[in-house]
Order: sequence, then structure tokens, then C-alpha cells
Amino acid sequence: MPWTYRHASKEFRAFLDDVKDRMGLASDNNAYSAVDAVFQVFRRRLAAQEGLDFASVLPCVLRAIFIKDWDVTVAPLAFSSRDEMTDEAKQVRRDHNLTPDNAIEATAWALRRSMDQRDLDRVLKRLSSDARAYWAVEVSDPAELNQRII
Repeated sequence: MPWTYRHASKEFRAFLDDVKDRMGLASDNNAYSAVDAVFQVFRRRLAAQEGLDFASVLPCVLRAIFIKDWDVTVAPLAFSSRDEMTDEAKQVRRDHNLTPDNAIEATAWALRRSMDQRDLDRVLKRLSSDARAYWAVEVSDPAELNQRII
């Protein structure tokens, strides 16, 4: 059985805690909504196979969130600025969305801490430079992004 299935709850809890801390959010619901919005904005810019390749390396709960309700028949959008894509994320579930300005960066930061970054980087390498930039995180100490749960 894959590790991510056996430890799905523990893995997701650590990710969600990282997201809440990094975004300064108080509830799991707010953090989930922000992450879901960040995923939706990213997947709108991918062809179906690119999205499936990306999802295949995510921890299992995040994989499920990423593909939930994805209409793969809609043509991908072009990437835009980080600010524009953040504004787009804030429009997802507007009445229940407290997505902060750092939502994309915070999700990327937490994602990198929740998985083997080599897997993520291997998939991103096959995507556009804009897709790689979407998940880029700048830190002063690379150890900050070490995988939390192994």
C-alpha cells in the first residue's frame, strides 16, 4: 500500500497546519478554501494530461482536491501575473473565501514541505516556465522546505 494512502490523515493535517500558519488563517475551512482556489487557478492553465501528471505526484488528499470537479473539456487559459492569479483565487466561493494575498506562495511552500520535492520538480520540469514559476518558493534557508513527514 502506498505510504500516502496509509498516512493520508497525518499527511493532510501537517499540510493544512502549514497552510494555516503561512497564510495567517484561523480555521481549517478557510485554509481548505484557499488551497482549493489556488489549485483551481493552476489547473485552469493546464491541459488534462499535464494536470494528471501534476496530480499524480501529490499526496493523496491533495490529489483528490486538485482533480475534484475539473472540467477537462475547457481549453486552458494563459498564465498571468501572480497578482492577477491571486485575485482569481479570491473569486472562488467569494462569500466564503478569506484567501490572503500570499495564497499561492503559501500553498507552494506547504506543498513542498508535504512531499518529496524531487517528484514535484520532475513533473514541473515537463511543464512551462510559467507553471514552474507558479510553484516557486524563495527561502533564505532551503532546510525550511524539508519534507515534514517521511
